[in-house]
Amino acid sequence: MKVNFTTIENYPAPLKLGIFIFCLLLLWLPLAIPLYLLLKNDPNLTTIVTMGVLYLEFVGLLFIWNKNVYNISHWWRVYGLVFTRKNGIELINGLSIGLLFTLSLFIVESMFGWVKFSQPSNSLILVIFQGLLSALGIGLAEELFFRGWLLTELKRDYSPKIALFANAITFATLHFLKPIEEVIRTFPQFPALVLLGLTLIWSKWGHGNRLGICIGLHGGLVWGYYILNVGKLINYTEIVPSWITGIDNNPIAGVMGLLFLVILGLLMKRKSSSIYYKTDPSDF
Repeated sequence: MKVNFTTIENYPAPLKLGIFIFCLLLLWLPLAIPLYLLLKNDPNLTTIVTMGVLYLEFVGLLFIWNKNVYNISHWWRVYGLVFTRKNGIELINGLSIGLLFTLSLFIVESMFGWVKFSQPSNSLILVIFQGLLSALGIGLAEELFFRGWLLTELKRDYSPKIALFANAITFATLHFLKPIEEVIRTFPQFPALVLLGLTLIWSKWGHGNRLGICIGLHGGLVWGYYILNVGKLINYTEIVPSWITGIDNNPIAGVMGLLFLVILGLLMKRKSSSIYYKTDPSDF
């Protein structure tokens, strides 16, 4: 049976999103299940391989989806993934801002005596490099999905304000899938994730709808925490409750992390003076 892709463009956004995710799972599961059975003795490798396959199929499906549904060949330009000097500079700027905010959070907490910095080990340079690669990979993957594909699909059917909050809440929800007991125990993390989602959209809208700033900002936040956590550079003194510094030592699951995200969000929102930008960011 021949599928008429052109009719999908006229479907409501929830149905279009559902069709896309269904197609993605249809492509992924036949490969993911055998890989899981083959590599189940190494959970870390299993996750890396299966998620890698999922992401490659996601990118491949974007070519098919945009070409057949919207008759768009250069979909990455529409999403803001343009390979220009300006976008590259914004990526580096975002990386620097994210790293600076993360380090500043822990410096402030150390000034209050809530955390103590440890002597760096000889492997710190390796940790910094590994963290950078991981952070850029996570930043690219998540920003292309949430602030690229998903945000673009939502904006086709809804006002910018609705698309803004729908995207941020979806981002937070998908990062908060856990047993109900854990949802309740770690709930302060949820509003922080919503705020982070809003901040990343504001950063995109404030930079000509380009995705570089989002990838950099997201990556910088991850990179900073990776360096401090994996590098074992901080120790919590536990003289204040964990809801202040972060439940389970997760900085965005605490009041201080939320406060810093508010500051970052306000800075990004200020740059986003208008949310009506050209569709094609390569025009900038």
